[in-house]
Amino acid sequence: MEFIRGLHNIKPEHQGCVLTIGNFDGVHLGHQAVLAKLQAVAQQRQLPSCVMVFEPQPLELFAPEQAPARLSRLREKYHGLASFGVERLLCVNFNRRFADLDPAYFIEQLLVQQLGVRHLIVGDDFCFGKNRTGNYSLLQQASERFGFGLTPTASLKQHTHRVSSTRIRQALAKDDLQEAQAMLGRPFALMGRVRHGRQLGRELGFPTANVWLYRRKLPVHGVYAIEVSTPYGVFQGVANIGSRPTVSGKTEQLEAHLFDFQGDLYGNQIEVRLRHKIRDEQSFASLAALQQQIQRDAEAARNFFKSSASVQVEANEQR
Repeated sequence: MEFIRGLHNIKPEHQGCVLTIGNFDGVHLGHQAVLAKLQAVAQQRQLPSCVMVFEPQPLELFAPEQAPARLSRLREKYHGLASFGVERLLCVNFNRRFADLDPAYFIEQLLVQQLGVRHLIVGDDFCFGKNRTGNYSLLQQASERFGFGLTPTASLKQHTHRVSSTRIRQALAKDDLQEAQAMLGRPFALMGRVRHGRQLGRELGFPTANVWLYRRKLPVHGVYAIEVSTPYGVFQGVANIGSRPTVSGKTEQLEAHLFDFQGDLYGNQIEVRLRHKIRDEQSFASLAALQQQIQRDAEAARNFFKSSASVQVEANEQR
């Protein structure tokens, strides 16, 4: 998938595309339904499919303290969108100047002149431009004037409830990983590069892959049974996500101990999928107490995976 970082990097060869616009935080099932429409129209019209996203996300600019935790950073969005066959990702620097664009200028200069949009797919509640005065009605008028197609999207629902990034965050906040997974279409995951840490886990007998998460806020905290995709394969394990209060940690990070793994992960990107919440993060009076708890956490994670495997075997036998 081609990555276009900033409006100034739109080239003449990017003229002509089928476009959708949004945050796509989490690339959940609702987003996937939009992407399916995008790909269908792009194939029908034999044009590249393009997704426009914003960094930072709008609320992170206007009200950073009130902005919700991200389900996915830009890199995670990139991988998620690429997995659905999107051909181009345009990342717009969302700043005050861009937010104050006249809606007509946004349509004529960006969508028509720079991108040469042939078909646009957006929600009928989509708002844009200065004071959010641009709306779907304005896009309808522009589509007739400039000759591009326009398709509205409706929210995907599960059991009468709208699938949304907000509801996924709410599910994660109450430790309901199954509900979050049902809306995401996959287990909730975090991605990052393994970096050198304090080697404390190794000293305690549980070497860990340390990942700095670079987020204003985390949607999850605590200790989890995990599955980890690495360049060496997929491994089960246990992870702590948070600030590590026992050792006076100040930055939030992920520390993952992979079962039965021998190798060097430093510098590699890994994906950590959360499968089961074991407990909340807590502070311990000593490193010895922390070591004992890590042993119990690792045992709990192993037992979870054994139980899950047994359930899967029983399900397969009943088919």
